Amino acid sequence: MSLSEIPNIDQLQTDLTARWHKEEPSEGGNGFLALVQKQHLQNFLLWHEEDIARAPNETDKTIAGVKRNIDGYNQRRNDLIEKLDEALITTLVESGTKLPNDAPLNSETPGSMIDRASIMSIRIFHMLEQAQRKDVDQAHIDQTTEKVRVLLIQRGDLLGCLDAILKETQDGTRQFKIYRQFKMYNDPSLNPKIYEA
Repeated sequence: MSLSEIPNIDQLQTDLTARWHKEEPSEGGNGFLALVQKQHLQNFLLWHEEDIARAPNETDKTIAGVKRNIDGYNQRRNDLIEKLDEALITTLVESGTKLPNDAPLNSETPGSMIDRASIMSIRIFHMLEQAQRKDVDQAHIDQTTEKVRVLLIQRGDLLGCLDAILKETQDGTRQFKIYRQFKMYNDPSLNPKIYEA
């Protein structure tokens, strides 16, 4: 991969979110952005399963199935955050950055920032839908329009922080490492409710 792909993450997540609301979501893309798309897909699917989980008229059977789907999407989402960080570290090392080094450690990784930007792109899409509704009062429209404005600023700040951590890591003034989640709930050897069943 090339770090030159990083500025394209913003537009990719935004475009995919809009496209996937009109057509079947799928993996795709090239290079590092294919990994970004794969990770974004898990958030997209997760978001919509979470909506179903809160539907008051769904049956308990449906909610149980949705909960299992949520667990699967969330597991893959976290696994892909680690893969994003692995790919970035590999690229940085291959380009001559010494890692680990003596620079201060950043607790949030670029992969987790990409994940947060992904979720925010979906939230912005749905908040904008709310701001454009015709069946609500002006107060609802004003509130959601303001939330869209704030979310866009926050996402811009986050993407700026992503750019900064990568530049600072290249410069040797800051570093990050992969933080393994070691999720236990989906692992048959670690979750007693599974291995004792």
